[in-house]
Amino acid sequence: MNRETHPAASAHHRGRAVAVAAAVSGCALVVASAAPAAAHDSGHGHDRTTQYVALGDSYTSGPYIPTQVDANCARSDHNYPSVVTADQKGTVLTDVSCSGATTAEMWQAQGTNPPQLDAVQRDTDLVTVQIGGNDIGFSTIIGTCAKLSATDLTGNPCQRYYNSSGVDQLVLNILNTAPKVTKVLRAVHKKAPHARVLVVGYPDLLPDDGSGCYPSVPFAAKDFPYLRDTGKRLNLMLRLVAALNGAEYVDTYGPTVGHDMCKAPADRWIEPLQPASPAAPAHPNAKGEAAMAGAVLKRLDRRHRY
Repeated sequence: MNRETHPAASAHHRGRAVAVAAAVSGCALVVASAAPAAAHDSGHGHDRTTQYVALGDSYTSGPYIPTQVDANCARSDHNYPSVVTADQKGTVLTDVSCSGATTAEMWQAQGTNPPQLDAVQRDTDLVTVQIGGNDIGFSTIIGTCAKLSATDLTGNPCQRYYNSSGVDQLVLNILNTAPKVTKVLRAVHKKAPHARVLVVGYPDLLPDDGSGCYPSVPFAAKDFPYLRDTGKRLNLMLRLVAALNGAEYVDTYGPTVGHDMCKAPADRWIEPLQPASPAAPAHPNAKGEAAMAGAVLKRLDRRHRY
């Protein structure tokens, strides 16, 4: 899904949108120019609990991973928010992540799941946000590229399709998603002004070296590096938007390199389009969720953001 439900950044913040566009297009990062708010000590003392809210899509909720605790959202009790909570004594988790969520679902109900931002309260200490994949159209991209692969197995039919107008549509999708994620982060800060806010990136879905594994993952040979780069651009946008909006970025791509959906079942943390372990196609399995939890915990252990 790539729904356009929220307005772009205001003229006052237009400079930030330009910075995002420059970074995603491969120009120099300007993170150093942003001065994030001071880190918040999110209540790890012994005299109180830490109120943790998890916002996100299916990469957060963990569809089909045992045990499923919410059928509407395909939410697992072994997703990364649950693993993080189990590791942090005194942490109370409110997990409202939901499969299929876009940034729009931060403000509107999704089946029986209320608007996700409703869970963020003034006393919330920690918020993780993993969103944007459905806004750029993850599912549609995978289906389109798989279908087109048969027309040119050794070429890049998917890349040509998305560049047929002369501009990479997936890059535009990422740029159009940046102000939506920005709006989410501003809403979180407004509702929970003292919370520590972590933007969680997406894991490594395809071989980082650009190699392929047709037909296990049915993409044309030269579309593997194209789609890998698209995932990296999405994460780059999330990293920059986090830096420009007083949030911390959690890299889950680096820790999952070498465990993509092309690897053997024993080594992969992302399942292919026909999963061998309980997980949704092209999604993390239980090991992948544990790896993302490890990345979040590592970030939480850092006293300084950058």
